[in-house]
Amino acid sequence: MKVYNYIAVTIAIVSLVSCSKEKPARVFMPDMYYPVAYDPYQEAVIAYSDDENTVPLFKNQDGRTALSPVEGTIYQNKDSIVPMPWTNTEEDYQSSVAMTTSPLKPQNRVKDLERGKQLFEKTCSACHGVKGDGQGPIVVSGAYSGVPNYKDRNISVGSVYYVIMHGRNLMGSYSGQLQMADRWRVAEYVMDIKNK
Repeated sequence: MKVYNYIAVTIAIVSLVSCSKEKPARVFMPDMYYPVAYDPYQEAVIAYSDDENTVPLFKNQDGRTALSPVEGTIYQNKDSIVPMPWTNTEEDYQSSVAMTTSPLKPQNRVKDLERGKQLFEKTCSACHGVKGDGQGPIVVSGAYSGVPNYKDRNISVGSVYYVIMHGRNLMGSYSGQLQMADRWRVAEYVMDIKNK
C-alpha cells in the first residue's frame, strides 16, 4: 500500500512542478495556440519566440504568414487586370486624372458597360442618381447633399476608378464593395453616361 502512496505523491509533485510560471511548458502546436497575423504579409512574431516553438513554415518566410501558391495552380484573375499602384495622395489622384483609357479589353466593351450599369445602379445610384446627375433618392430626400453632377466635373475613367478605390472629399472608398475589374466597369459606365 505504501508503494501506491509514493506513486501518488510523486505524480502530485510532478504535476505541481510542471505548472511553474517561470518556465512554461512546451507548446505542442504553437500555430494553434498562438494567433497568427490577420494581414497575410504581417510578420507573425507577436506571440512566437525565437526558439523551437516558432512555426517553421513562417520562420522560413521571414515571419510572413502568407504562403506561396501551390505549384501548378491557376491564377484567378480572369480579366487579366493588373492593380494600379495609386495610393491615397493628391499626386496619385492627379496622375489618375490623366488616365483616359481603362485596362478592360475593347472587344468586351458592350458586356462591360452592361455589367457596369448593373453595378452602378446597385451601388452608386442611391446618391449619384441613375443618370449621374447627383439626384439620387438619398439626395432628393434631403438626407445628404453635395453630390456632384458628372457632366459638371472634369473627370476621366482613371479618376473615377481612383475615387471608387480610395474615396474623395465626402465620398468614402467602395473598394470593399466592388472587385477590381468591376471598379473599371463602373468607371467606364460613368464616363459613358457623362458623355451622353
